[in-house]
Amino acid sequence: MNKRHRIIILSAPSGSGKTTIAHTILNDEKFNCSFSVSATNRTPRANEENGVHYYFYSENEFSELIKKNAFVEWEEVYNNQFYGTLKSEVERLLTHGKNILFDVDVKGGLRLKEYFQDNAIALFIMPPSLSELKKRLENRNTETQAGLEQRILRAEQEITYAQKFDEIIINDNLEIAIEKIKTLILNFLNAN
Repeated sequence: MNKRHRIIILSAPSGSGKTTIAHTILNDEKFNCSFSVSATNRTPRANEENGVHYYFYSENEFSELIKKNAFVEWEEVYNNQFYGTLKSEVERLLTHGKNILFDVDVKGGLRLKEYFQDNAIALFIMPPSLSELKKRLENRNTETQAGLEQRILRAEQEITYAQKFDEIIINDNLEIAIEKIKTLILNFLNAN
C-alpha cells in the first residue's frame, strides 16, 4: 500500500453521528474515498441492502468466515451479533486506487489502526453526553427498549477506549464536528 491508499477509520458509540459524518466525507470528492462495507449476522433493517449497507450473513456463515480467517477484524458487538471487515472487501477497495473509509465499532477501529498502522488515521466521535446519546437513539426508532439499554451500556464501555484513538472529536454540533474531522483528514492525507 502506498501513499495513494490511505485509511480513514471512524469509530463511535452507536448514535454518535459517525454514519452521517462518513457519508459527508464520502460525498466530498477531495477525499477520494471508497466505503468499506462491513459484514454482520444481524437482520437487515427495512431500508438496508446487502452489499450496500452491510454484507448480511447467517450466524453459521459468519462463524465459518471466522474459521477461514476471512476477516481483518471482527467483534461480537452485541450478544450473538457479529460485525467485521472482510479481507476480500479491503482487497477489492485497494484495486480502486482510492482511500478507504471505515465506519466501524470502537474495538474494530482499534484493530484496523493496529493492522494499517501509520497508513491509517483513527478518529473517535464522542457524543456530548450519555443522556444526549440516549435521546438520539430513541429518536431513530430502530431499537426496542432492551436494545436501547444494551446500546447505552455498550456506549459507556466504548467511551473508555477513546484515548487510544489518534483524535477525539466531540459531536455536540454536527456541522462543527464535520469541519474538524475534514481538517484532520486533509492534514493526514497531505502529510508525508
